[in-house]
Amino acid sequence: MGTSFGLVYLFYPVTDVTSGAVTGAKAYWAVASLVAFVACYIATVLSPRDYGEPGRWTYPLLALLVLMAIVFPLVFRGGWVTLPIYVTVVISMGLPMRAALAGIAGMAAVVAADCLISEADGGTMALLLMQVVTLGVLFMSVRNTRVLVNRLHKAQSEVARLAASEERLRIARDLHDLLGHSLSLIVLKSELAGRLSEAGSPKAADEIRDVESVARSALREVREAVTGYRRSGLSEELDSARAALDAAGVTTAVRTTGTPLPDVLDGLFGWAVREGVTNVVRHARAGRCDISVAYHNGEADLEIADDGRPAAPYLPGSGLTGLAERVQAAGGVLSAGPSPEGGFRLRVLVPAPVRSPA
Repeated sequence: MGTSFGLVYLFYPVTDVTSGAVTGAKAYWAVASLVAFVACYIATVLSPRDYGEPGRWTYPLLALLVLMAIVFPLVFRGGWVTLPIYVTVVISMGLPMRAALAGIAGMAAVVAADCLISEADGGTMALLLMQVVTLGVLFMSVRNTRVLVNRLHKAQSEVARLAASEERLRIARDLHDLLGHSLSLIVLKSELAGRLSEAGSPKAADEIRDVESVARSALREVREAVTGYRRSGLSEELDSARAALDAAGVTTAVRTTGTPLPDVLDGLFGWAVREGVTNVVRHARAGRCDISVAYHNGEADLEIADDGRPAAPYLPGSGLTGLAERVQAAGGVLSAGPSPEGGFRLRVLVPAPVRSPA
């Protein structure tokens, strides 16, 4: 836009050549000088890499353009005093605000000096000075608008990238929690079905049906996790935990006290039970597991303790790390590690969410 608008002012120096105001060898030099000026003008306009980011050749070309705008009006006089307006447009579009204001003031001084030396009338000088100022302010506004739009596009791209990254992390975390539990249960049930089948027990068929049911449930949960609609409820996870621990031969005791959990904490504690019980089944080699849930005095407390033999040294896996991130996001605290009494203990303590006043 700025480039096209500035080319309007070619009318005046071109008219000097075509009207015969400049003749002889000076006319040829005028044409060559005009072509050189326009080429430098266009090159300067196209040199920035982006709005607000000058390119390698921007400042050298701009310096050459300023030099031409000062010298050519002194040599050819007449309509050539409009050349500083070109520089005003370039400066306003290409430089930051403070530098652009200084450049506009400088071009106004050049126009005034050229008009005085060329003995132009006062009306012409006033008109050119007004155009330098008004066009400078106009294209400064255009540049600032384009810079803001460009920054907004970059910010939107970054937000989209972060959202995609967060979504990939959510899916990876959910799939780990879902499949770790379900596949562990399938393995246990399959092993039990194999032993019952070898013993000729009719219960083997029941275990195989349980394996099929767990596999179908896992497939459904994976689909729901990928689409983002799945929500793990505490009661469903406690039922699933009992089934998994029973299949692993672990005696289970579940205790709940207090009022029902709010929806947000119910989902969070459902994930915690799934992760904790999966670790008991896969790693603890425990004979007993106690699960307690309490909600009172504005706090929700979940504890999963077993009597197994935790590995030494203890290093939290990706599942517990993801669970800790969920708990921290809810304003709670997660602690996990070997218990002084033996075994392993996982505890989640979360304050009740603040309810909005009615």
